[in-house]
Amino acid sequence: MAEIINLRQVRKAKARAEADAKAESNRIAFGQPKKAKTLQQRRKALEAERHEGHRLERDEPDPAD
Repeated sequence: MAEIINLRQVRKAKARAEADAKAESNRIAFGQPKKAKTLQQRRKALEAERHEGHRLERDEPDPAD
């Protein structure tokens, strides 16, 4: 005799497996260690500071106003 299976459970198990596979690929694609994130933030701040330092005109208020 054939084994009786619950189709709802099979469908949910398949969906769970697909979600787990997608989550794993997202972890690989988008996941970064904290050290790498902070290093990237520091580099971005330093780059912005250097960029602002090379401006010819500053956005300072006029003392005549």
